[in-house]
Amino acid sequence: MKWQWKLGKFAGIDVYIHATFLLLIGWVGYSHWLEHRDWGQVLTGILFILALFVCVILHEYGHALTARKYGIKTRDITLYPIGGVARLERMPEKPIEELWVALMGPAVNVVIAAGLFAYLFLTSSLVPLNELTVASGSFLERLMTVNISLVLFNLIPAFPMDGGRVLRALLAMRMDYVRATQIAANIGQGMAFLLGFIGLFSNPFLLFIAFFVWIGASQEASMVQMKNAISGIPVGRAMLTDYQSLSPRDPLSRMTQLILSGSQHDFPVIDNDRVVGVVTRDDFLAALTRHGQNVAVSSIMRGNLPEVDSYEMVENALARIQESGVPALPVTHSGNLVGIVTAENITEFLMIRSALRAAGMVTPV
Repeated sequence: MKWQWKLGKFAGIDVYIHATFLLLIGWVGYSHWLEHRDWGQVLTGILFILALFVCVILHEYGHALTARKYGIKTRDITLYPIGGVARLERMPEKPIEELWVALMGPAVNVVIAAGLFAYLFLTSSLVPLNELTVASGSFLERLMTVNISLVLFNLIPAFPMDGGRVLRALLAMRMDYVRATQIAANIGQGMAFLLGFIGLFSNPFLLFIAFFVWIGASQEASMVQMKNAISGIPVGRAMLTDYQSLSPRDPLSRMTQLILSGSQHDFPVIDNDRVVGVVTRDDFLAALTRHGQNVAVSSIMRGNLPEVDSYEMVENALARIQESGVPALPVTHSGNLVGIVTAENITEFLMIRSALRAAGMVTPV
């Protein structure tokens, strides 16, 4: 099942909606029906949540367009029930750049809230806040208060919220990036513990937020530690050198044989001693389901792949794997294929290297 659908492409960035977002729409509609027993109110409630998520999309575009200014592309933006996610190809390398990218999301919500306030003030439409509820009251004023809430929530100094990245960027201006990340992650987990404790005695939803923040802080710290661990290691030391390859004219039955006879999942495609593409296991299985085993490899291989040289650093190769969306990239040197690099192989290399260091052994690994 396809779990997300494309809404469109704006400013060169694809925007998707996740299937679980429909659960939120259903819950909002049902809640309004229980409270008002009126289809007009149900429609208003759904329109309000859609307007809110337009603001969320604009928030994510604040991040994406600022990142573009620093030469960082955004793969896509996806809407989930808990908010939006802009997938940047990489995080900014300079702390000041990360600071601006993190701040521009909430800044968009500030602009929206200020614009709504100005309109409501000039039209004398402001009402006391105690007359507003989640499901009733002035549509525009509720939208204004929710945007203010988004700013405050996102600036909580905890990953994966924008405030966690702001804190890390400020710390990184004064100390090592890895240490800055660890401190920001620890603060984030402290915030998560506090939110979870409060949630036990008040709002159970805070427990969900606390879990989300705790996991986000742990993942961010682990990712940065891994990036630091692979720094300075050439691809040639972490690549897979014992591999099988395919010809573009091979049928899929040939790949079936190779997969079943070994542990390799993804295969480089070579034509006249030149790498012309890669066939991934997922693409192979999808083609096998639709067309059977007699289809040629050339019809499903992925071409125009980013180049990785065996003398390049592993962090560059890992970034290209993430950017391309291909789990395995061919490694060449002087135009010749010398290996394959995968995220899995890099991880195994690091585990072996760490184990040997713990044993106090000096090795070329």
